[in-house]
Amino acid sequence: MLRNEPLYDAALPWTEGDDFVAAKLILTCGADLLVLLRDDFDHIPFPAKWDLPGGGREGSESAVVCALRELREEFGLSLSPDRLDERTAFRAEGGAAIFFTARLEPSEIEEIRFGDEGQCWRLMPVAEYVVHPEAVPHFRGRVARCLGISV
Repeated sequence: MLRNEPLYDAALPWTEGDDFVAAKLILTCGADLLVLLRDDFDHIPFPAKWDLPGGGREGSESAVVCALRELREEFGLSLSPDRLDERTAFRAEGGAAIFFTARLEPSEIEEIRFGDEGQCWRLMPVAEYVVHPEAVPHFRGRVARCLGISV
């Protein structure tokens, strides 16, 4: 059960302008979630696990700018900030990680140009991701929480 996983955690209070270390995107297209398979290098966290678009903050960028920059770098997609629906903060090493939700159109999926980080990408059913043994463990519960899914 997800709630018994050691990395499951509750949302944190956070407002734009507060400090954070990373931003992630929970991007859905219908019942599917956009995910990427992390590289399989020993020196990175969670090698060869299914991850979400996003990554670490650069300089003093805002959480929105961080998330959208990472999306452009990893998938070649550009979304406007007003496309981001919900924001939830979670505990992360060194601070807070901000998770945004948004919906993609099928035409945007066709525009994906995968970058040079990760092995591949796919659309994975959300219901599969939240229980997938090869997903980044603590992201399963975060995705479920952000999308209002009971697991």
